[in-house]
Amino acid sequence: MASEYYLGLAARIMIYALFALSLQLLVGEAGLVSLGHAAPFGLGAYAAALLSPPSAAGPLVPLLAAAMGGGAAYALATGTLALRTRGVYFIMVTLAFAQMAYYVFHDTKVGGGSDGAYLYFRPQASVGGWMPFDLADATTFHLFVAACLALCWGLLARLRRSPFGAALAGIRINEQRMRAAGYSTFPYKLVAYALGGALAGLAGFLFALKDGFVTPELFAWGQSGMVLLMVILGGMARPGGAVAGAVALVLMQELFQSEAVFGDYARHWHLPLGLAVILLVALLPRGLAGLADGASPRIRKRTATGESHA
Repeated sequence: MASEYYLGLAARIMIYALFALSLQLLVGEAGLVSLGHAAPFGLGAYAAALLSPPSAAGPLVPLLAAAMGGGAAYALATGTLALRTRGVYFIMVTLAFAQMAYYVFHDTKVGGGSDGAYLYFRPQASVGGWMPFDLADATTFHLFVAACLALCWGLLARLRRSPFGAALAGIRINEQRMRAAGYSTFPYKLVAYALGGALAGLAGFLFALKDGFVTPELFAWGQSGMVLLMVILGGMARPGGAVAGAVALVLMQELFQSEAVFGDYARHWHLPLGLAVILLVALLPRGLAGLADGASPRIRKRTATGESHA
């Protein structure tokens, strides 16, 4: 029983880490602070639940493509309008679009209304009758989630070192100067926004496969705020910060909700969690990833001192 709990916790952490990575691409690389990132996440989850056959396992690749494509399509459609605004106006527009998506799934019968929808079978990864792995197996599913996280992390790390990543960094630092240099910044931001939506759709798809059901709360603004907090807590400067922030926030939530540790006070877990987040942000203004940056100069100095003595 304990092993199932820890496996489930590990999967939750990895899925939220992937979700945070998708937002870090927007916030940390392009300077686009979105408060509506839950929308492509929710669309990816609903794609898995609504497009899967009710009485048998569906094919993995088409469902995965639908989840990521749905997230990217939403980002392209809304980003075309939202990216024409800046600053707090961009934040509010992204929030408004996400709330519209929330009410579509909550107040209509599109996805089962407020009751949500169930996913009874995980998709099958079959190619011409050959099934290389079975997602119905818990260990295999967790390895699949880990592989998705590793691939996305590697993709974003490589993107940062590419000319496209350099252009995004320039836009984040000074968009006016990039325009003066001859860059059309809007297509770069739109592509980044669509890629972030696709990765969020992938995270939502994995979330639906993990829990077996989806609800409109996946679109709620609190979900967007939580993943933004993960990025800020971990550090916006690099993808590793988003992963660290997701790990830290999920583990803190589990700790403060534990009745075994806090007894009846666990019912008020929001209070200690908020205080812990405030303390971490105050002590680590560059996020958890800043710990490595702060240690690196000291390590190099000690190494150089040791070599000089040698």
